Amino acid sequence: MAVALRSLRHLPPLLYRSAFAATQGLPQAPAGCPALLLDSCGQRVHLVLQSRQLATKKAKGKGQSQARVNVSAALVEDIINLEETREEMQATVEALKEDFSRNLSLRTSSGALDHVVVTTKDGKFPLNQLGQISQKSPQLILINMASFPESTAAAARAVRESGMNLNPEVDGTVIRVPVPRVTREHRESLAKLAKQSTNKSKEALRKVRSKSINQVKKSKSKVSDDTIWLLEKQIQQMADDAAAEMDKLLAAKTKELLG
Repeated sequence: MAVALRSLRHLPPLLYRSAFAATQGLPQAPAGCPALLLDSCGQRVHLVLQSRQLATKKAKGKGQSQARVNVSAALVEDIINLEETREEMQATVEALKEDFSRNLSLRTSSGALDHVVVTTKDGKFPLNQLGQISQKSPQLILINMASFPESTAAAARAVRESGMNLNPEVDGTVIRVPVPRVTREHRESLAKLAKQSTNKSKEALRKVRSKSINQVKKSKSKVSDDTIWLLEKQIQQMADDAAAEMDKLLAAKTKELLG
């Protein structure tokens, strides 16, 4: 083995790369190797797809996981902006966090109603732009719609359909919102809403993943199949990481709600 390794040192770089790839189970570079090695004007440019630990079969047994890849975003920016894809996926995670924080609390406060969206004949507006929201007591929130009385009914409907288990009562231009007591039924209702929100966020995540993979596939005529495979795997890996983060958020929120 030692003799073989010493002999590899004297091979030309391209042959050495192919020999190393063969020993590691990686795809060998074809002649010219446009995806892994570029020669132009006498200058050699190595397009390194970083840390490709390739698993051809699913890992078996406990404690084993499928190998990960780490494609350099800078080296494939002419195919896809991986950082932008990562940011879009993370945005779906952050939106779920915001939803959990704003709408799925055991104790409903006046601030929880601020951004309830009210649909009026003039468009959609946050509730706090149409009415004055105040907490009369721990069990009662008041919404004064005197500034936009014509939107009172729409505001009450938006609160009722907000998913916060609220049943507002209209009294002239004032909307009274009784805050439900924290019962087991209420806790379970909120936990179901958390699950529904997570599923919606995962659907948004899948759309980002599909859009990115389709963008990569458009470059099949310009780059090697290996490069396409690596990028698709990287995108799937990023989506899996975001989905796992959503699952952790859901587990924590469910534990908080159900006790």
